[in-house]
Amino acid sequence: MGHRDLLKRDVVIIGGGAAGLFCAIEAGRRGRKVSVLERAGSVGKKIAISGGGRCNFTNVNTTPENFLSANPRFCHSALARYTPADFVALVEKHSIEYYEKKLGQLFCRESSREIINMLLRECERAGVEIRINCDVSDIGKEDAFTVETNQDRFEAESLVIATGGLSIPKIGATDFGYRVARKFGLKIINPRPALVPLTLTESDLRALKPLSGVSVPAEVECRGARFRENILITHRGLSGPAILQISSYWSRGDSVVVDLLPEHDFQRQLVAERSNNSTLPTLLSQHLPRRFAQVWCELHVPSRPLISQYSAKEIEEIARRVHAWPIMPAGTEGFQKAEVTLGGVDTNELSSKTMEARRVPGLYFIGEVVDVTGHLGGFNFQWAWASGFAAGQFA
Repeated sequence: MGHRDLLKRDVVIIGGGAAGLFCAIEAGRRGRKVSVLERAGSVGKKIAISGGGRCNFTNVNTTPENFLSANPRFCHSALARYTPADFVALVEKHSIEYYEKKLGQLFCRESSREIINMLLRECERAGVEIRINCDVSDIGKEDAFTVETNQDRFEAESLVIATGGLSIPKIGATDFGYRVARKFGLKIINPRPALVPLTLTESDLRALKPLSGVSVPAEVECRGARFRENILITHRGLSGPAILQISSYWSRGDSVVVDLLPEHDFQRQLVAERSNNSTLPTLLSQHLPRRFAQVWCELHVPSRPLISQYSAKEIEEIARRVHAWPIMPAGTEGFQKAEVTLGGVDTNELSSKTMEARRVPGLYFIGEVVDVTGHLGGFNFQWAWASGFAAGQFA
């Protein structure tokens, strides 16, 4: 290693994703000499694939309630200091066209590449050096931090870890950030997959097999959290926005309760229909896909030709099932299908104002590596910008 140059920097940032690049821009604007070290052959890989290639870059409705953490108050400070409106102003400055899809989600009209290019232009303007294919082999600290890589050795007074979580290993996700945290004695909240499809038991899969590919609007509840969006039945279990959202709250052994008709009083409707010659699947298919209504009735309701043939007690039970259909997931599809990672560096170890480790001056953790996880819909990007901005003011 001795032949390598020792390069002195004010700030070294490990990880060239959303949070790392944003932090680099902010630190560079303050006149700091910054290098971003990215292990992959290009920066912003998660930005590139997000939002179906259109990058759902923020959510105008962002509040601290859209985030999960062992310490729910931690995210307040950073989110208050860098808002969705601040990021939108930057997007508009770069003349990037965007649109609001639904529920406050903002997407690029063209491609997520525009967001990556915007960040690269801002880095260049701020004098930031970006190294790709740069693999970090060791980190030490005496007076300053030393970072050994396959390219050069770096010395820096501030070291920012922006290496993300464990989700989507095929684009390079690793546990590097957690290893660094442990090396410096910081606690980790056990990481697990979030915003991830749920799997079902063999018997449930067999029962629902005819419905694979069917999507149904519903309200899904688990541990007091509720989301109203579509659920998608897959060959492995359940997916779709409502399921991805609820997966962040689900733990093994919990059931997920689905209300198939959250806007209707189905019991009243059943009672009203008793005088007509209608069947239960026909009535349900007024609200839900016909195939779904048919199979669901076969699985969950005693078969009668007409609604009028059900007793009052049976009608009450049918309505209860429609509004509270309990499903017991077997597990999740794991980090390879998870959009983000729940858990990470314990926020009690960090300053909520600066993202600096309380016990290791000059060491910062930002973005997904920290135990702050957003809901689906642009919130995780807003956390990347906000936490990167916060650290960039001080690193």
